[in-house]
Formats: sequence, C-alpha cells, structure tokens
Amino acid sequence: SGARVGLGPASEGRGAMDTHARSISVIVAASALVGALAGGALVARYLREEGEENEREDLFVPRTAGAPGNPFLFFRDRTPRGKRVQNARPPPVAFSVLDTIGNTPMIRVKSLSEITGCDVLIKCEFANPGGSVKDRVALRIVTDAMANGTLRKGGVVTEGTAGSTGVSVAMVANALGCEAFLSLPDDAAAEKSQLMRAFGARVEPVRPVAITHENHFVNVARRRAEAAKNNQKGDASDETEHLREEEKEKGGLFCDQFENLANARAHFHGTGPEIWDQVRGMERARGPANAWKERFFTSARKRSRPALDAFVCACGTGGTLAGVASFLKRKDARISCFLVDPQGSSLYNKVTRGVLYTHQEAEGKRLRNPFDTITEGVGINRLTKNFAVALGTEALFPGESDGSQASLISGAFRCSDREAVEMSRFLARTDGLFLGSSSCVNVVGAVKAARRLGPGHRVVTIACDGGGRHLSKFWSDEYLEKHGLTPTARGLEFLEET
Repeated sequence: SGARVGLGPASEGRGAMDTHARSISVIVAASALVGALAGGALVARYLREEGEENEREDLFVPRTAGAPGNPFLFFRDRTPRGKRVQNARPPPVAFSVLDTIGNTPMIRVKSLSEITGCDVLIKCEFANPGGSVKDRVALRIVTDAMANGTLRKGGVVTEGTAGSTGVSVAMVANALGCEAFLSLPDDAAAEKSQLMRAFGARVEPVRPVAITHENHFVNVARRRAEAAKNNQKGDASDETEHLREEEKEKGGLFCDQFENLANARAHFHGTGPEIWDQVRGMERARGPANAWKERFFTSARKRSRPALDAFVCACGTGGTLAGVASFLKRKDARISCFLVDPQGSSLYNKVTRGVLYTHQEAEGKRLRNPFDTITEGVGINRLTKNFAVALGTEALFPGESDGSQASLISGAFRCSDREAVEMSRFLARTDGLFLGSSSCVNVVGAVKAARRLGPGHRVVTIACDGGGRHLSKFWSDEYLEKHGLTPTARGLEFLEET
C-alpha cells in the first residue's frame, strides 16, 4: 500500500515532452525579447532621425512650404524655431587653399520663400576662400594652362577684370607659384584693387573705354601676357640672354575669361553638379519619413515634377549661366534657365528679341563707357564665346556638336540699379544676408522667376560675392545719395514687372 507506483513508458514520454516544451518556450521568449529590443532600437533611431530632420528644415524643406494661404501648403511647418543646422561632421583637412574652392553651401532665403510661396535658394559662392564665384574660374583656367604646358611655375598670369576675377587670379597664381598682373577699370570699387595688391599682384587701373579701344582693360592684360611669353623687357646683354630664355619657358597666360571656355566648364563640372545634388538633397531629407503624404495628397503630375524648376543668373562673361545651364539641362530638360540683366546691358534684348542692342548706345559704335550702372561684374554689350554656349551657338566641348543646338535660356528679366540696391537692404534687414551688387541682381531675378512660375516651385540663383568688397560704392550711403538711389522701401514694393 505504501509502495510507490512506477511510471510507465507513456508517463516518461509526457515528461520528456514537457521538458522539450519548456525549452521551446524559453527560446521563444528569448527571441521575443531580442525582437523587442531590436524594435525599440529601430524606433529610437527613427525618432532620433526625425528629430535631426526637423533641425535640418531651415535648409531642407518640403517644396510645398509657402506663405499663408498658399494652396500648395498642406501641412504645417514643423521646424523648431531658433534651431540651427548642425553638420554631421566637419570637412576633411585641406592641403592647399585651392582644395577649399567649391562645395559651397546653399541657403533657402526665408523671407523671399514665404512671400513668393516658392523655395528661393541662393548658392553661397561668397564662401569660397577668395570670396567669390570667380575662384572656380581662376582655378580651372590656370590649372588647365599648367597642364598643357602654356604656363609653368614662376610664369605670369594676366587678366582684365572688373574686380572679383582679379582677386581670385591673384590668390590662385600665388598658391601655384606664379605671378599675377591685373588690369581693371579705374572706377571699380577700391576694395577690389586693394585685395589684389594684398596678394602681391601688379595692378594697373585704366579708364573705362569700349572693347574696341586698345587701352580697354582686357586688351591691356592681353598685351602683358604676350610680353611675358616673349620676355619683351628691352635689350639684354649676352650674359643675361640665357636667363631670359629661362623666363620665356615659364610662359605667360592671358586668362581671357570672356572667351575662354574653361570658364563655363568650371561651372559645368563644379557649380552645376553641386546645385543638382543640393536640391535633390532637399527631396531626400524629408522623403522616407513623409512618403505617405506624397502618395495620398500629391497628384501624379506633382510627384513627377523636377527637383528644381528654375535657375536664374546675370551674365558678365556668361560662363556661370552657360556652364550651370548646360549641366542642369542634361540632368532634366524641364528645368528653366533665365537671364537677369542689369540696366544698360544689351543681353536682355538679345534673348527676348534676338537683337544685341540697348538704347544707351548704338551697336557697333562703342567708343565710350558701354553703360552706366552702379553694379559691377555683370552686364555687357557684346557677345562672348561663353555666352554663345548659353545661346546654343557654341559647343561647350570640342566635337560635342556643331554649335547649332537650341538655346539653353528660357527667358530673361531686367534689373534696375534701384531694384538691386533695395534688395540688398531688404536681405540684410530681414535675413542677415550681406551681399554684393551682382548677387543682388541675381536675387531680384530669382524673385521675378518665382512670381512668374507661381507658388510651389523651386528657384536657385548665385550669390556671387559678399558686400565687403562693395563698401565704397554699392554699400555707401553717400555714393547712393549722389546717384539718387537712397533706399526707402520696407518690403518688395520696389520690384518692377520685368
């Protein structure tokens, strides 16, 4: 009676099964715990990225963001006010000042974007080490010449310039072990010639005359380069003849920024791709987390819209517009590229009417100062080889085409001195942007393009340089008062129709 009842085979089987079931339960529980931890990590990562994304919204914003009442604005702006964009990591160490040229930032101008209902973006070329977009051009022209043997270390680099290119040429020449000779109009802002001399360049101001005159600043620079090539410094004694031959071998380079297509190519290979990557980055920054908004609230037509709707730029040499437009049009033919032209320049009429003419002077009789404007570096009364690329009458690369392709320019806008001055003060007052005269001409063009396109579009332009090299003229109250251009506007009421 007290004997223990033995376990049969069936009971032993059930015990083994229970042990096995418990083992499986432990494994399942452990797997669930691991899954929960992994899921929690993914959620935390998502929330962290979402928070970082919100902090980026001052630069990367949905293209639908706009002014109150904008029909394209479906969702409120979630940008935390007072937040500042933080780069993930600093750029790598550069081994030369030349390595820091390019890869400039892009800013969405908040005031103009809200007023127009568009993304109005400026490419901040004033962030280049030489302070302007011309750093790119100078680097490309000089390095190309050194690569093909036209110029060697110790040679002379010359250029005729309204100012900014001269500063860039002086910087690049020094960094590559060459000398710089620069000729410019004597009415250019004094800060520019001071900067050139600070780099050790030889500077020769000349009175403003037409390009047909032998003493036009471009022609003066050309002659100086020829003299350097031939080492024409007067008679040499026998003992110094071998030194002269050594100097001749170093070469002399006339940059010829107006006719040298290395100008436009610098923007085709640099500025254009950077703009393309930056505007596409705006799409990617908000894309994954908000893709459902696009699916449910945006029509198929809007989903297929380009990352960029328009690029706007004024022209002096024409290189920036030609190079950037050539690149962007190859990426997406729907992108419109517009010229904005300062007063007195004849390029507006060339684009809109096919005639290179401005009422300030008759074509073919340019024996005096071509036009009267306080802006510098943009506007011209002749067709350059670089601008011909933008018109479609010149090939950008050898053998690419016969130069008879369609024009890259979709249209043109005018910009008066009054508009440029008022825009400069508006941007400084509302956005903390201190820009030079050509930059403000470009921004005026960008706003006019945004208004023409309508809310919900994206427009990019170039901030060529800052206001620091324009203090004696464009940013001088006395100078503006003398020319009847004292700014008075509080908003954008100064903008004209075209």
